[in-house]
Amino acid sequence: MTKLAHSMIRVLNEATSVDFYKSAFGLVVADRLDFDGFTLIYMTAPEGGFELELTVNKDRTTPYDLGDGYGHLAVVVEDLEAAHAQVEAAGGAPRDIVDFRPAGDRVARFFFAADPDGYQIEVIEKGGRFT
Repeated sequence: MTKLAHSMIRVLNEATSVDFYKSAFGLVVADRLDFDGFTLIYMTAPEGGFELELTVNKDRTTPYDLGDGYGHLAVVVEDLEAAHAQVEAAGGAPRDIVDFRPAGDRVARFFFAADPDGYQIEVIEKGGRFT
């Protein structure tokens, strides 16, 4: 079974963006992960499980051109290796599985693949904050 997890956009100002999504859509901050070069803010509707991931790159000082802001769709799966094989069998050319532990503790285990149009899809192993 596949579950949609989040979609990511890059934002220039954390407070301005969080305030906008709270005010405009009633989203709330579900989690905030702060790293050396970037911060991830996960926002969700109180009644839904799908999240919007706001990424703030700390060295960015100019607004993003919408054509160069990286984004992706993310899905959560039970068995990451089986999903990797399934994407490969479908012609998706999945990249290597990543065990993401920037501060020692696992944040996520995932891989990326592109759809036929080149849109990036992050496939995340169920666990931790991705259930």
